[in-house]
Amino acid sequence: MLSHKAKYALKALLYLAEQDENHISKTIEIADGANIPKKFLEQILLDLKRGRFVSSKQGKFGGYYLIKSKNDITLAEIHRLFDGAIALLPCASLNFYEPCSDCKTESECSLHHGLVLIRDKTLKAMEGITIASLVKK
Repeated sequence: MLSHKAKYALKALLYLAEQDENHISKTIEIADGANIPKKFLEQILLDLKRGRFVSSKQGKFGGYYLIKSKNDITLAEIHRLFDGAIALLPCASLNFYEPCSDCKTESECSLHHGLVLIRDKTLKAMEGITIASLVKK
């Protein structure tokens, strides 16, 4: 399951993606428009900024805007940023791999093979879903 933080990040990205190209959105505008609690949103926007999905402008007319194309931001990227591995166990993970301490060998582990299959299908689906594909027409 997606964490609340990842869900709110996706909602914030969707809100920003729906705005005119040169629009800079204030935090309160994003919070109200995407129905996200403001206290969570500020930290989420900082995380998205560190992840190079958004940037900000300071000052009276400041706020946040997308710096990565909505066509290139995938569900997989946001999940990894906020929730970590897509795989169900570390032994099946691409980016967060760790061997299981209770398995003799991965090549003989039936569970490992099944979890890699699940990871591959989940990853393919998540990489195929972009913010642009989720934006309301």
